[in-house]
Amino acid sequence: MDYGALTLNIERILKARGISKNQICKDLDIPRANFNRYCRNDFQRMDTGLICKLCWYLKVEAGELIEYKRPEQMKDKNVSHGEI
Repeated sequence: MDYGALTLNIERILKARGISKNQICKDLDIPRANFNRYCRNDFQRMDTGLICKLCWYLKVEAGELIEYKRPEQMKDKNVSHGEI
């Protein structure tokens, strides 16, 4: 059964704040390839340490960074499946 998925709003937040992926990866010592997967919502599990780093760096709450998509929302927007 499809229960939906968690998606990350990293791209939207970075764009709104004018922060480049290169800059955040450098500042937080995150491998760019891994970060890109999170930006594309192409992950199987979330790294809680990374989520904490992103919340701290972006000054957001976890609920602003992580969003739950119901199965019917995902079909409409063709969102990738991510799981914790």
